[in-house]
Amino acid sequence: MGSPLKEPFQYEKIEIDHSKNNKKKNNKKAKDWKGTLLRIWTFLSVYRLKLVLVVMMVVVSSILSLLGPFLVGKAIDDYFIAGNLGGLPSLLLALAAIYLGLSLATWFQNYWMIGVSQQTVQEMRTLLFLQIQRLPLSYFDKRQHGELMSRMTNDMENVSNTLNSSIIQLLSSVITFIGILAVMLWLSPLLTVVTLMVVPLMFIGLRWITKRTSVFFKEQQKNLGNLNGYIEETIAGQAMVKTFSREEPIIQEFEEKNQRLRTSGFWAQTYSGFIPKVMNVLNNASFAIIAGVGGLLALNPASGVTVGTIVIFAEYSRQFTRPLNDLANQFNTLLSAIAGAERVFEVIDEPSDQDHEGAKPIESIKGDVRFDRVSFSYDNEPILKDVSFSVQSGETVAFVGPTGAGKTTIINLLSYFYETDQGHIFIDGIDMKKIQKESLRQKMGFVLQDSFLFQGSIRENIRYGRLDATDDEVEEAAKKANAHDFIVRLQNGYDTELKQDGGGISQGQKQLLSIARAILADPSILILDEATSSIDTITEMRIQEALQRLMKGRTSFMIAHRLNTIEQADRIYVLQDGEITEHGSHEDLISQKGFYFGLHQKLEQQQTG
Repeated sequence: MGSPLKEPFQYEKIEIDHSKNNKKKNNKKAKDWKGTLLRIWTFLSVYRLKLVLVVMMVVVSSILSLLGPFLVGKAIDDYFIAGNLGGLPSLLLALAAIYLGLSLATWFQNYWMIGVSQQTVQEMRTLLFLQIQRLPLSYFDKRQHGELMSRMTNDMENVSNTLNSSIIQLLSSVITFIGILAVMLWLSPLLTVVTLMVVPLMFIGLRWITKRTSVFFKEQQKNLGNLNGYIEETIAGQAMVKTFSREEPIIQEFEEKNQRLRTSGFWAQTYSGFIPKVMNVLNNASFAIIAGVGGLLALNPASGVTVGTIVIFAEYSRQFTRPLNDLANQFNTLLSAIAGAERVFEVIDEPSDQDHEGAKPIESIKGDVRFDRVSFSYDNEPILKDVSFSVQSGETVAFVGPTGAGKTTIINLLSYFYETDQGHIFIDGIDMKKIQKESLRQKMGFVLQDSFLFQGSIRENIRYGRLDATDDEVEEAAKKANAHDFIVRLQNGYDTELKQDGGGISQGQKQLLSIARAILADPSILILDEATSSIDTITEMRIQEALQRLMKGRTSFMIAHRLNTIEQADRIYVLQDGEITEHGSHEDLISQKGFYFGLHQKLEQQQTG
């Protein structure tokens, strides 16, 4: 199983290899196709040697592709028209050698280019994945997960398809174009001018269609990402959809998004489909002009145009327009790849969750925490307002209050998931901004309302708390979390494979595994966010017992709607509208007969009623 359960991510080498390239690349955001292509080149340029070999093979194949029609034209003049067939066998052998060499050169150029393109796409995908790991949580709060998945899969696949095929075709077309033009001018400048008459029409048509097609391809990629995000969201929320019988509205909205994707895709493909059709018409027109004008010139021996020359020009005229034809045939793939690459680079260019300048790792934490006049806003809406409090090492504090009061925001700020707008947070007297985030979080343990479990065995999920833990340590942590008994009753015990997000066990069992994971991590600061919500009474008692073991000797922060889970806290803070309005022990708050007292009375009435 390739999940992060078994071992830490090992991407450090790749990150170092790209450090030089990424300095320039990350400072400039790709806003157009030129900028995007230049950024893709920063990846390709790492493989210059292979690219040189590819170019050499392209040159060889282009020259060989020019020699074939040239020799055929000469054969018509020198052997068939002259009535001398003696040299024809030698010519046929030469043509066979030419086309065999052309096949080999084409195979090698494709082989090397596919290797380069796949390595490039692998590194781009790795860089994108690394960037996703570095992005702050605020970035994911504003975006659908499926839309990000679309950038990782669909957009990267478009880039891969283009690098595999389009680059070689375009290189070959340019070299062939130059070679054909040189040979045609040598054979007959006048007939060359006639052949070039259709080229301006091709450029005008291509430019007209390009302006319209690029818009639709960008819109297509955007609509594809939105649709993927919506699908991912509805699949994840199927239980809620069925609970509220929202199948029909969900289907209707899906059809609307799907229709937008169909419309943008239809017009993108329709406009791009015009290009090869227009090119074929102009190619046929060019062929007719060459045949007509060349035939008239061939009647005059002084023109130097022969029947063989006309055959060479007729074949070259098709190859001469190949650069435009190749661009036409690859145009939809090229625009789709550029649009996809831009979307990938947009994520890569996002500011990562970086430490402040001068931040240092912290070796150990006692657990003293102080909020000093902390304020925080989300989308310009104030959430916390001038909040101050202190917690001593080993104390347990709890936060209560209505929804939206700022309880979870305090936890997120303490976890260093967000930055404060104003004020400071101190850990053991050290300003949090002077501590490296990863170092701080390694000293923290989390037991959240939604206990996320990876697809894998129970043993691997518990070991996620400390990846170097032994099997005995994993089982000891499970025993302290009251999870050992239910684990050993499973058919495969600790080796039982869980489905995605812990499917196959109950919510309470998932919470017990989360507690075991936190116990194994042995944190200095413990954060419990609604850890016993939606749990039956018996399971809640087992979880409470496990939590008491986990909290012993640690600084603990609790959020709970059930007041009986926080009554033993050393101090309780009541939050309303982003401000601390009451604080003290359970007995102190009851005696104050304020908001907490009223909340406690309502809960008692509900229980007795």
